[in-house]
Amino acid sequence: MFDQLSDRLGAIFSRLTGRGRISESDLNEAMREVRVALLEADVSLTAARTFVAKVKERALGSAVLESLTPAQTIVKIVHDELGALLGPTDPARARLQLGDTPPSVILLVGLQGSGKTTQAAKLALRLKEQGRRSLLVAADVYRPAAIEQLHTLGKQIDVPVFEGDRKDPLAIARGAVEHARRLGLATVIVDSAGRLQIDEGLMQELERIKAAVAPVEILLVADAMTGQEATNVARGFHERLGITGVILTKLDGDTRGGAALSIFEATGAPIKFVGVGERLSALEPLHAERLASRILGMGDVMTLIEKTQSVYSEEQARTLERKMLRNAFTLDDFLEQLRQVRRMGSMSDLLKMIPGLSQQLPKDFSVPEAEMRKAEAIICSMTRRERRDPSTLNGSRRKRIALGSGTQVSDINRLVRQFDDTRRMMKQFGGKYRRSLLNAGR
Repeated sequence: MFDQLSDRLGAIFSRLTGRGRISESDLNEAMREVRVALLEADVSLTAARTFVAKVKERALGSAVLESLTPAQTIVKIVHDELGALLGPTDPARARLQLGDTPPSVILLVGLQGSGKTTQAAKLALRLKEQGRRSLLVAADVYRPAAIEQLHTLGKQIDVPVFEGDRKDPLAIARGAVEHARRLGLATVIVDSAGRLQIDEGLMQELERIKAAVAPVEILLVADAMTGQEATNVARGFHERLGITGVILTKLDGDTRGGAALSIFEATGAPIKFVGVGERLSALEPLHAERLASRILGMGDVMTLIEKTQSVYSEEQARTLERKMLRNAFTLDDFLEQLRQVRRMGSMSDLLKMIPGLSQQLPKDFSVPEAEMRKAEAIICSMTRRERRDPSTLNGSRRKRIALGSGTQVSDINRLVRQFDDTRRMMKQFGGKYRRSLLNAGR
């Protein structure tokens, strides 16, 4: 997401940074290029014009061009305005709002094919991980297999599904709220019907459901791959329903990101979540300031820390620390680290969250996930003794492991070398860490 825009903005600002002083004409030329880059990223013309105008106004109105570091100051202004374009300045508005009196009703709306049913399950799983018990409501009675799909997803995450009489969406929504109240469930997530396009029948049905169950959130599920059409859809739903937020799906795909940079400007409804994969855990809150940093190649340390904390407990970290200090890191530990990293998402995306690194990586850089799966298969084909002591891996053992994992002996040799390098690095780090502790105690 945003790779093309990041490259273009990076090139523009690198040229500015290379100049000692920046004139007003230099700024105008740079902003013209920025506007073109935004339009090529499928940002709406209105949003692009507004963005450029605000950046120029701030740059010219605060004597930025006369400062000692004008290029860096302009990048800071662009960062701030990108964040404002992506979402509200008050971060509380971008968070999911839940009522004080349960159950809190969340109504998901959108066109057919946008992924409402899957996003309903993802949202229920996210709330479950936060300790909130939810009820999924199958109110899409028109799409074939929609109810069965929601039941299947509900079983996967162990969340109950309410289907009612499978005929009247309004009655289903009302019955679901009463059912949740009887069961003491905190949240009701209504998966409503969609159409191929916005029509009067759809809007009237959604308006009746809104009036009947008084949702605290009306979230539009929009497909980022549709570009500017997603912005038009958001505007249409907002005019009739007053949407309170957006879930933007398929941001892990080959999308230019224009919808994400246009929806808030067009509707005033913040993008509260983004879908970044097909896994039910692949739903993340959108932090405007962090995303602006990533677009400008500044990394995203906070999201990286949160991803790490979500899969890695404090006790696991202490255990790994003790093993590093004792130089007792084994292939079992190596395998566990690989699995933890895979749970966090794409390795390429994780590396780009490190400040400064994304600008140094090649444009076509990627970490082949297949290599990580291959390494996992090789380690799983080893005996417990071999995983604990790789020095026992003679030629015949390596041939057996290659046969069992469907790989080549050369793959096993490469993995063992990588493991030895990792253990050697950890030994050096452990030694430095031990010495720093001794020095601190003196």
